[in-house]
Amino acid sequence: MTIYIPTPLRLYAEGKDAIEITAGTISDALDVLTQTYPELRKHLFTGEGKLRAFVNLYLNDEDVRYLPQKERSEVSAKDTLSIIPSIAGGSGSI
Repeated sequence: MTIYIPTPLRLYAEGKDAIEITAGTISDALDVLTQTYPELRKHLFTGEGKLRAFVNLYLNDEDVRYLPQKERSEVSAKDTLSIIPSIAGGSGSI
């Protein structure tokens, strides 16, 4: 499958914008990704191993949070996984 890396995290993935990974589930794919690029782990997961709240995952444009199996959803070689960091905004005036 192809995992798309957002611009802010490319520094931790040798500058790559996409990475090809073979995995059976989304969770497996993230494990392979963070084993290959260990610096990504602290940006994607908490110390307890949970996906950080500001990290959104999309499997083929479907928000993983709303899939029945979530990160345990099966994937195939043709699937894409996009990592999208949440954008925080302030309430200040311009």
